[in-house]
Amino acid sequence: MSTATFLCVHSLLPPGVPHDGRTVTACGFRKRNLSLGGSVLPQGLAGRAVAAPVFDDGMLRCRIDQLHTALIHAGDGFEAESRLSFIRERLRFHLAGLQPRASGREANRLAVELRELLDSRTHSGLSLHEAAATLHAHPTHLIRCLKQTYGLPPHAYLTGERIEHARRLLLDGHRPVEVAAPVGMHDQAHLNRHFTRHVGTTPARYQRTRTRSYATTA
Repeated sequence: MSTATFLCVHSLLPPGVPHDGRTVTACGFRKRNLSLGGSVLPQGLAGRAVAAPVFDDGMLRCRIDQLHTALIHAGDGFEAESRLSFIRERLRFHLAGLQPRASGREANRLAVELRELLDSRTHSGLSLHEAAATLHAHPTHLIRCLKQTYGLPPHAYLTGERIEHARRLLLDGHRPVEVAAPVGMHDQAHLNRHFTRHVGTTPARYQRTRTRSYATTA
């Protein structure tokens, strides 16, 4: 544990800083920790949090909560990586005064290139790090460019394309249990959760309803 930085909901604790975890009141509290390695938050920056470890930053707390939510479910690694990149950016802003790069003239070009890359990897998927290395751009800058141009972050765009592919397979008569793997979903539960969120119903119910509607119309 000595090589990691512990980021609590409200405070940043560098390695080696003692804390007993006791509550201030008898009511207790609930706490979630995010342990960040040196590749995310270098020791040189983490050390600056010793004097002032508490951040009054609603955006940072929201970013951490989004990351914890993404980590709950298997198969959402691309989203989790995106959430983590924004946490890293926010911490570097607090600890080193590094401002996020604003989208410039290259935003549309990068967005198109990232979209084409995502379209070519709908089934196999890719990591945000891989996309950034391929397009020679910073991860959070890529996310902002795609969202500015198409209205969606990369993980949401990729999931939407997979759901659309699943929908077509269901209409072609494939059983719901056969659809998850071909469209790049982690498993059936992963497909059901995202399909229901996007379409408003489960894959099985969608197939039954649409097939029955098609047969009646025919």
